[in-house]
Amino acid sequence: MPGLVISNRLLDMYAKNGGLSNAQKLFDEMNERDLCSWNVLISGYAKMGLLEEARKLFDKMPERDNFSWTAMISGYVRHDKPNKALELYRMMNTCENSRSNKFTVSSALAAAAATPCLRIGREIHGYIMRTGLDSDEVVWSALSDMYGKCGSIEEARYIFDKMVNRDIVTWTAMIDRYFEDGRKEEGFDLFAELLRSGMRPNDFTFAGVLNACADVSVEEIGKQVHGHMIRICFDPFSFGASALVHMYSKCGNMVNAERVFKGTPQPDLVSWTSLITGYAQNGHPGEALLYFELLLKSGTQPDHITFVGVLSACVHAGLVDKGLQYFHLINEKYGLTHTADHYACIIDLLARSGRFEEAENIINKMPMQPDKFLWASLLGGCRIHGNLKLAKRAAEALFEIEPENPATYVTMANIYATAGMWSEVAKIRKTMDERGVVKKPGLSWIEIKREVHVFLVGDTSHPRSKDIHEFLGKLSKKMKEEGFVPDTNFVLHDVEEEQKEENLSYHSEKLAVAFGIIATSQGTPIKVFKNLRTCVDCHTAIKFISKITNRKIIVRDSNRFHCFEDGNCSCGDFW
Repeated sequence: MPGLVISNRLLDMYAKNGGLSNAQKLFDEMNERDLCSWNVLISGYAKMGLLEEARKLFDKMPERDNFSWTAMISGYVRHDKPNKALELYRMMNTCENSRSNKFTVSSALAAAAATPCLRIGREIHGYIMRTGLDSDEVVWSALSDMYGKCGSIEEARYIFDKMVNRDIVTWTAMIDRYFEDGRKEEGFDLFAELLRSGMRPNDFTFAGVLNACADVSVEEIGKQVHGHMIRICFDPFSFGASALVHMYSKCGNMVNAERVFKGTPQPDLVSWTSLITGYAQNGHPGEALLYFELLLKSGTQPDHITFVGVLSACVHAGLVDKGLQYFHLINEKYGLTHTADHYACIIDLLARSGRFEEAENIINKMPMQPDKFLWASLLGGCRIHGNLKLAKRAAEALFEIEPENPATYVTMANIYATAGMWSEVAKIRKTMDERGVVKKPGLSWIEIKREVHVFLVGDTSHPRSKDIHEFLGKLSKKMKEEGFVPDTNFVLHDVEEEQKEENLSYHSEKLAVAFGIIATSQGTPIKVFKNLRTCVDCHTAIKFISKITNRKIIVRDSNRFHCFEDGNCSCGDFW
């Protein structure tokens, strides 16, 4: 039998190279073992996720050091057992001969973050301060991460600001925390601070910022990020390029999205999917399906997300038979399992086309329970075609799944209003009042000269509100001369017709469009974003406005982009 030093080296070699059975055999045959022997084998088991074996050895150890405790605690953290890690950490702190080091507390903080448990995280923070471990950057980074993941962004930022040597991973994590918490502006501000610091962002940093730009459709910031990426010669093979395609697609700039895509030597599936989905949402289903065919020719295998984009293109174009063909190919040709999103898309397509019998057959044969998106798609189709019976079924399912969502109540009220069933409309309103359900206010925004202007329905708070309302009044007269008739079907029935028209005139997207026109030079395209789906009246009105003002007007609602030009919309009135 080799000596202890040689045996330990052999143990280490076996453990690091996955030969744990050989390591265990050698360990069992060793005449003499020291602390290193035990630690090497425990660490090997823990890293491989064989935690029961590691723990049995750990419990049998004649003595333990910091490495022993840290190996076991970090093993629990690494393999998604944070509660076990914290339990062991508490046990360690009760042992007289054990004292946490920077690696142990960092693992314990990671466990607190994974739980997540802010109280325990703060207790560990207190221990760190009492024992002088607060001088280490690894510990500071773990602390900031813990606070961020436990939802205490202010404390995470406090720790971040106290760190002396912040690397790009630390910067990126803090920026992403702001984005994940919905605090986009603070995330963008910190990214700007990062650039001023002279530190070079990495792909993860760029991707996080670009995805945030896509989420809130702030293309101007996205363009600035793109410019910075070009200046530092970013790798076109990197996933940063995919994030750029995604950002431009979500912001409705398909020219730039395609330009970036074509500049990528080997586009990955994310880039292909972003471009396909972008074209679908921007009212160019033909281009979406063309790029899907090019994807197949490239040898890239589509995934379930790609097919969501493809089916969405068929939905936006009303291509029912083609959509059904792709739906069946998902499983029959590509061996993928249909997801809830695929079913929601195909039901949306069939319902919008009035093919309710086929839609019901698919719903009844689904291997999973229909989700809220599928029922909402069906309800939307029922609204278009006035299918009251099926609308009730969809609404009942939605009331069961999410009784607090006002959209279902509003849609059903609109369906009843169209059918002239005003007593049912009154019942819907009463139910909303009893359940405390409040209709989500329409919100639209437009970016002019890097400043975002937000409008609510009937908004008079904007500095140029008087100009906006005067301009809308003049537009209204011209629109009526051109044959525009306000669609008052879905406005409260217990007010005068004149009042109904006035209510419609001040919907948030009309205010944003009007401001965009008066605040920019003739011929400048207008791009407005809305948090809800645009109503029929606003959709028709903006078609007239685009023709009268000779402007290209893009409106992105909660469902898709509408590109209005010369009195027409890219959606073909199918949305």
